[in-house]
Amino acid sequence: MKSKRFKNLPENTKELPSEKIENLLSSIKSNCTTKFDESIDLNFRINNKQKKNEINLRTVVNLPGGTGKSIKVAVVCEENKIDEAKEANADITGSDDLVEKIKNGELNFEKLICTPSMMITLSKLGKVLGPKGLMPNPKLGTVTNDIKKAVAEAKAGQVEIRNDKDGNIGLSIGKKSFDDEKLIKNFKAVIDALEKEKSNLTTKGDLVKQVYITSSMGVPYKIKLEKSI
Repeated sequence: MKSKRFKNLPENTKELPSEKIENLLSSIKSNCTTKFDESIDLNFRINNKQKKNEINLRTVVNLPGGTGKSIKVAVVCEENKIDEAKEANADITGSDDLVEKIKNGELNFEKLICTPSMMITLSKLGKVLGPKGLMPNPKLGTVTNDIKKAVAEAKAGQVEIRNDKDGNIGLSIGKKSFDDEKLIKNFKAVIDALEKEKSNLTTKGDLVKQVYITSSMGVPYKIKLEKSI
């Protein structure tokens, strides 16, 4: 059942003509009628149905304006690197002991970073970490010896871009409280990342079929892209 608040929002916004993001942000923000600082979210529909295979897109993008969220980062590393991880402001650190806690279901973090030599041990927990998207991956910069850089990027505004089996990509580019310029910069960073990923794929035609923007408790609007991706 729709709440009274939601019923007061504009209707059938998906049917409106697409607009550039610069022209939509005022409407998106005016629809943020909850008492908390709603996130500003994107939803991409991609052309993942190809003749030979489906697209499995997975990468990260560093949002220049940050995400407005506090990310809890865990680091699995050798014993002699734990102090380095703590100095890098990791929230949780450990070696085999942390692997054992994760094995027992202690997943009280949003991002997991691991050094290469510890991946042999951690990879055995694929069934625990994989379904939650927490398994470290060299391509995503979460399997690395540069702990300081990985933790800093995770906390500064790094988000993952990953499509589901239906060809949807959902991610946040900030909060209602962000000024428009910051949200636009974050949006363009996502578009640039998708454009870069497309060059590595064998996609026929456009990668992105449609993109919508909404607030976490609002209604969606279609974005008009400046160029095809």
